[in-house]
Amino acid sequence: MLQISLLLLSVAFSQVAETETRYVKISSLQSHFSAYGSERAWNNSYYEGLRWPADYPYQDNSVIKRTWITTENFVNETNYNWGHYSLYFVLDYVGSSLFPMSLTQSTKFIIPTVYVDGQDIHAVNADKIDEINPNQIADRIITNVVNTSMGLTMTRKIYVFTQQYHDNYFIKEFTFTNTGNTDWDDEIELTAPLNGVRIGWGTRYSCGREGTFNIGDGQSWGKHSWVSVRGEDYAEHVDDIIDESNPIVDWLRCGFSWSGQSSNNTFNNIGAPDLRGNGRLTSPHHVGSVVLHVDKNSNDMTDDPEQPTFLGWHAGDTYPKVSNLDASDELNMSKVYDMLSGSPHLGLGGIDRLDESSYESDDSYLIHNTDPASIHNDGGGTNVMMTYGPFDLAHGESITIVEAEGINGLSRIMCETIGGRWKQAYDNPNDNGPFILPDGSETSDESIYKNAWVFTGKDSLLETFGRAKRNYDMDMQIPQPPLPPTLFDVKSGGDRIYLSWEASPSEGESDFAGYKIYRALGKPDTIYEEIYDGPNGVYAFEDMSPVRGFSYYYYLVAYNDGSNNTSGLTNPTGPLMSNRFYTKTTRPAYLKRKAGSYLNEIRIVPNPYHISATRLQYIGERNKIMFLNIPAQCEIKIFTERGDLIQTIKHSDGSGDEAWDSLSSTRQLISSGIYLAHIRVTEDIIDESSSNILISENDYIVKKFIVIR
Repeated sequence: MLQISLLLLSVAFSQVAETETRYVKISSLQSHFSAYGSERAWNNSYYEGLRWPADYPYQDNSVIKRTWITTENFVNETNYNWGHYSLYFVLDYVGSSLFPMSLTQSTKFIIPTVYVDGQDIHAVNADKIDEINPNQIADRIITNVVNTSMGLTMTRKIYVFTQQYHDNYFIKEFTFTNTGNTDWDDEIELTAPLNGVRIGWGTRYSCGREGTFNIGDGQSWGKHSWVSVRGEDYAEHVDDIIDESNPIVDWLRCGFSWSGQSSNNTFNNIGAPDLRGNGRLTSPHHVGSVVLHVDKNSNDMTDDPEQPTFLGWHAGDTYPKVSNLDASDELNMSKVYDMLSGSPHLGLGGIDRLDESSYESDDSYLIHNTDPASIHNDGGGTNVMMTYGPFDLAHGESITIVEAEGINGLSRIMCETIGGRWKQAYDNPNDNGPFILPDGSETSDESIYKNAWVFTGKDSLLETFGRAKRNYDMDMQIPQPPLPPTLFDVKSGGDRIYLSWEASPSEGESDFAGYKIYRALGKPDTIYEEIYDGPNGVYAFEDMSPVRGFSYYYYLVAYNDGSNNTSGLTNPTGPLMSNRFYTKTTRPAYLKRKAGSYLNEIRIVPNPYHISATRLQYIGERNKIMFLNIPAQCEIKIFTERGDLIQTIKHSDGSGDEAWDSLSSTRQLISSGIYLAHIRVTEDIIDESSSNILISENDYIVKKFIVIR
């Protein structure tokens, strides 16, 4: 009975589970947000979150965001007087100092339904939506409320945009209110003012999960991440204008990270070139946050240009530990207060541009061979550190802080171009260029060439931050693209692929221009090309150009004529289109053969499969093997030469084709060897003209194929 009573109390008072999350999956920047008010990216397998560009795998950038709040001369509900009282937002403290009350996601409209050959590809991986609000400005809003044992309640709102010039950042609005509510229930435990409140966070980035594979040595948790800052003279530029004629300024209050050199590598690893492949740069990411607004105080909501209190870097895992919430924590609580007041813990931090302060000349900066871990001396890496305050909050009063977190850097095409040219020279010591730098000048040093292009990501990120600031300053009233079509249906055919859709809800607007279809070959995480541009009122297209045996991926967008986007105040002028992630297919469509009528006509392609010939086989599908001219309904069992069953494929779509990704039933890639395919008919194959049985149920054939890796 006691256990049941405790459970009922927990259900009654707890508004949301501490492990609850909401995901954003509709823009080029995608991530998750946690109910307890901050994020740790470790998912027991890898560091997950802040994926950009989300078109490609392994683009996670997040490691951890450590959030603290602190105050002085605090009297808790037991009348204990703390000289300083400090809290750390982490999952382990839910129920003792953190009390998540709500976590919801609202959307402006329902996401489209997308079918590929009858399968709803968004159903399994759909965002969790709690509310549809057609009147909201942002495409998505995530709202999170957390009470604390300090009686200071945090309400954070994350605003997500899918307009093509604003889909690589989130605007984050934090409101801290002295509610006096120190737990899950509605009772108000405290009514005294909170004095000298300070708020801050240290955020660590890996700067690209894929890049960490090529840098190694702890970069997956940001061990070699640099931190840089801008906006040291922000107060002098408060009234300056940013627009598309001057989109990049370095006076914005911001801090960001990017991957530096590891002393364990013998090559210059800036940009994380893929030495085992074509040299593509796998870490172009520059990632961080810009301050958009800080209330001067609870009674003056104008922006305070003197905030943040501290904007710089801090050693990753070096901070005062606060865990027991009793007298044993008082010393460390005081140290947290000092840290948020602008004094780095143990001196391991600063407000300098860490990535620039170690270099005396432009050339040495471009070579950039210093390991940042040798400067911050913390095995956990480097945090971007931002702290705010102090604020005095009477009971019921609030303070609001607004930031935008974003990512930018070289495009995938530029990563391939620059990285490929660098590797060509790296492999050939006699190759001295010349190499063309971003400003048009030349160098004979391939690493200076590579790094100079990687460092253009700083300007790209500043451009992103400038757009975020303009968006916020204009009350988020950026020009809007049309809504995407409500349904996109892709069907594989015998000689063409059929694409059809339902109208965009925006089709009746005066600036609506039509629809475009983009297509990729072989895999969804590659470059797409436009294959269709049509007017409103037309809702179907037959793609006649596919080649048999290859896989095709599509997305459909609605676009306008740009007449609502002519000012250049928030982004470049011109037509706007709905975001590709609303309709992007992740399942292939392909030309289907007519089902085979004779078992002896079945072919396995390629046979032999040879790893060195993958670029000549199925482009973009490195491990693909096809079974061709097979019966409409059959079962394919694949055995090793010694008779071990490694995979069973049920073929039931009525076509004569079936693809296999060379994976066993345990998801292991098969090795070199001879394999046997046992192909058994599961339904009688009947001649439509004569009604004669061509192949009887349970008839079978065994085909041999070879794999060379």
